[in-house]
Amino acid sequence: MALRTPEQYFQSLRDGRTVYYRGQRVSDVTTHTEIGTATRHAAIDFKLAEDPQFRELATVTSADGHIYSRYFHLPQNSEDLLRRSRLIELSTTFGKTLVILVKEIGSDALFALTEIAAQVDRKAETRYSERVREFVQECRDNDYALAVAQTDAKGDRSLGPAGQSNPDAYVRIVGRKKDGIVVRGAKMHTSYAANVNQIIVLPTRAMGQEEADYAVAFALPVDTPGLKLIASPYGGGAKDPFEHPISAEHRMIETVTIFDDVFVPWERVFLAGEWEWAGPLALKFVDFHRFTAVSYKLPLVDALVGAALLVADANGIGRAAHVRDKAVRLIAYAETLRGLIELAARRAQVIEGIATPDPMTVNMAKYHFAHGYHEALRDVQDCAGGSLVTSPGVEDWESPETGDLLRHFLGGREGWTAEQRARVLNMVSDLTASDFGGYQAVLAVHAEGSLEAEKLQLYRAYPAQRTVRLARWLAGLEGEIAFTQAEVRNAWS
Repeated sequence: MALRTPEQYFQSLRDGRTVYYRGQRVSDVTTHTEIGTATRHAAIDFKLAEDPQFRELATVTSADGHIYSRYFHLPQNSEDLLRRSRLIELSTTFGKTLVILVKEIGSDALFALTEIAAQVDRKAETRYSERVREFVQECRDNDYALAVAQTDAKGDRSLGPAGQSNPDAYVRIVGRKKDGIVVRGAKMHTSYAANVNQIIVLPTRAMGQEEADYAVAFALPVDTPGLKLIASPYGGGAKDPFEHPISAEHRMIETVTIFDDVFVPWERVFLAGEWEWAGPLALKFVDFHRFTAVSYKLPLVDALVGAALLVADANGIGRAAHVRDKAVRLIAYAETLRGLIELAARRAQVIEGIATPDPMTVNMAKYHFAHGYHEALRDVQDCAGGSLVTSPGVEDWESPETGDLLRHFLGGREGWTAEQRARVLNMVSDLTASDFGGYQAVLAVHAEGSLEAEKLQLYRAYPAQRTVRLARWLAGLEGEIAFTQAEVRNAWS
């Protein structure tokens, strides 16, 4: 079954999984009022693979003729990474700026596990690579939807796992059996967990020797006994498409993912106590996932540019000098991000047979996005005006008592009807000022790692020795030194 239809995907989620929403057990996530919206949104990945217009980009054909999702293709070179980035950008565009993520993030984890498992096997004489390969093949053959649970509850964040008064503040191994392990703990912010087939669990940080039981990675079906999902209600409630043209139909739901003494068979265990590898695995996943993250930010930043220009035109200020200045800032913001993600792919290194995006450039791209996002919102909102949060509701436009009054008094510049201007303002409001806009703003800062985490990784990855060597030579602290052509032409070769 290398590819699934949206209906086959929906059917696969009707498995009796344990999901709670506002204190109530959810019987069917595909028909639930709130979670069902996220499920239909997630189906976009399956629709694109069926569409002849996008099939070449969305799928890969193996040497033996089998067609499968590109997301499960282990990238071999820069071009593979760029095609993956374009597919992520395309699907997010169809998601109206909201990432689909039910294959994107899971395959990031598969790439990281593939690379790190090979290194662990060589050092610790384990057999994780074989397990990872078999799981990758299973995901590919069954066209699974995947979630990744990485961020632990953490408890007192000034302390590591071993220092917590509650030992379950981080997911840990609490039992080892002949046929597997038993795990306990909770992971936070698990995107789409209620809407996928399998959950991949990764360490959230580096571990010390005394924290070996917390150095654990594994994968499980969502209907596994003891696995419980508590879905966030943020952004919930009925929404009219006129007032919320994006978030009425597109939603991502996060869960608290609880492992209540869950059994994991050995064939699905990818790290179990090899504490030295918890940190490298966590960071390797981040390298791949921040590349994915910046790829799915591209439609969002493009939308901010277009929204500013469109609403300024509707308001009759499209030719104002301050609007042009804001547009230039937004364009530079968006196109710098696009350039950085392409450069990260071009600078990729092949490690364990997998092309890995350049960590320094990836983190620079993510930091650029996160650092500038709130300023970009300010510029868009300034072009729009206060009607973003004071416009009448859809019922007022439809009312015979008030509708004609609104159409008479609330028009924009010549060529724009009042309703057209209202639709644009509602779109900008949904994008920047609604609970959906707030969700995106928080994700900009915290998703895929905080600003401080990105700065730290950028600093670590920068080849400072080359530039210090140059500075010492310029200062006369070194004699004549020879720079290779590669160093002069491309500092990162």
